[in-house]
Amino acid sequence: MACVDIDALTQFESEAQKGRADALYNLGLAYSTGQGVEVDYVAAHKWFNLAAIKGSELAKSWRAQISAEMNVGQIAEAQRLAREWLNIFREPTSA
Repeated sequence: MACVDIDALTQFESEAQKGRADALYNLGLAYSTGQGVEVDYVAAHKWFNLAAIKGSELAKSWRAQISAEMNVGQIAEAQRLAREWLNIFREPTSA
């Protein structure tokens, strides 16, 4: 994976807010590997979980891998953060 800089992270976050699975996945990669940010498995799990919801099989695999390195409390926190993010950036439903 290429080195991720702050501009790339900003772009990933912007695209993630639009619901792009690849951007969500890339944020998970950044946080799980420390590319452009400190390694943070809770944040990585959150992003991989959100990407998995959008159908990313790679995100499911990475989420499972980092879950093995996390305790139950950390996983619960990551899941809470993912739910919170979904509530903020929920896609509009057609009525």
